[in-house]
Amino acid sequence: MNRKQKIALLTGLIIVAAALLFWLTSGAEIFTKTAMLVEKQDELFGTAYKEWKNTFIPGLDITAAFAVLSIFTSSVLIYLFKNKRKESV
Repeated sequence: MNRKQKIALLTGLIIVAAALLFWLTSGAEIFTKTAMLVEKQDELFGTAYKEWKNTFIPGLDITAAFAVLSIFTSSVLIYLFKNKRKESV
């Protein structure tokens, strides 16, 4: 492997590791959620009720798709950066 290939490989691995770390720190949910059920307290009557809060929590599906895209891009770059030696006839 030449220097450009090593840089492409290292960059791809760092991007995949960062995506997995982001997924772990944001809740490690299996599926992506766009809303979360939050329990709130009614101050007047003292009863509890549930309400949907719009929020984005990335799931493993989006993280895996991003990781596969990064791996594919790194693989293409590694292939393009290979040494092309001309053979003399």
